[in-house]
Amino acid sequence: MATPTKSRRKKQGRRRGPRATAKNSDKYDLYQKSVNSPDNDVEFLIETYTTMRGRAPRHLREDFCGTAALAAEWIRQGDDKTVEGFDIDPEPVEWGKKHNFASLGDAADRMTWQLKDVRDPSAKAPDVRTAPNFSYWIFKTRKEMLEYFTSCREDLAEGGLYVVDLYGGPEALCEMQEERDIGGGITYVWDQKSWWPGSGEYESAIHFHFHDGSKMRNAFEYSWRMWGLTELKDIMLDAGFAKVDSYFEGTDEDDESGDGNFEIDPRGENCEAWIAYLVAAK
Repeated sequence: MATPTKSRRKKQGRRRGPRATAKNSDKYDLYQKSVNSPDNDVEFLIETYTTMRGRAPRHLREDFCGTAALAAEWIRQGDDKTVEGFDIDPEPVEWGKKHNFASLGDAADRMTWQLKDVRDPSAKAPDVRTAPNFSYWIFKTRKEMLEYFTSCREDLAEGGLYVVDLYGGPEALCEMQEERDIGGGITYVWDQKSWWPGSGEYESAIHFHFHDGSKMRNAFEYSWRMWGLTELKDIMLDAGFAKVDSYFEGTDEDDESGDGNFEIDPRGENCEAWIAYLVAAK
């Protein structure tokens, strides 16, 4: 699970009880409050599939699902919605079961947890398959990425879509930290630690700073390859997808930050930092 600051995922909210500190805070709770916006993601997935296929999707597969907040939101969309979540780390999965699914009651039975490699096949062919928050960047070679994308295409139901998000721009390649107040005296810090242009290796982390001066350093750490949009698109096509569309985020009225709305745009805009989706159709 990971992400740099996304305008569409900014979270603010009131907190009750003792003010949060590094000692009494839960890193998964902080992650979901600062990074995740499953309602926006699910809306995009459902609207995009429905627009392209003329019918609503039913079965979702979430790769690298972690706490599976997105999967839980999918289930809330209707009694016909089912999900499979794939992740090899049991810790965030167990957290997600307790905090994101316990409140769903019997609807939680429509989620199938798979503690398996994301390259393993689904139990049921998904209408939509997604790997959110750039998690698929864990594959660092073209061969690995091609094998993964190929397995995704083969796994989809007829007419299925595979959707990933990504980011880029000059700021994405800088060794820098970006801070954002998430409320309750807590600051979210996205730390772009290092990038090596010869190999594409990319090291990053998420920290949290608190009102009392305490810090939760390296709450989440990532070792990725920084992939470009055009090379990912080419690999998807080589994996056999029929077509791949890019959706770029629009800007707000001040033309300074993203507005959370994504539209098809084959070229995008040359800006310091951008967020996009790639939608690959079987």
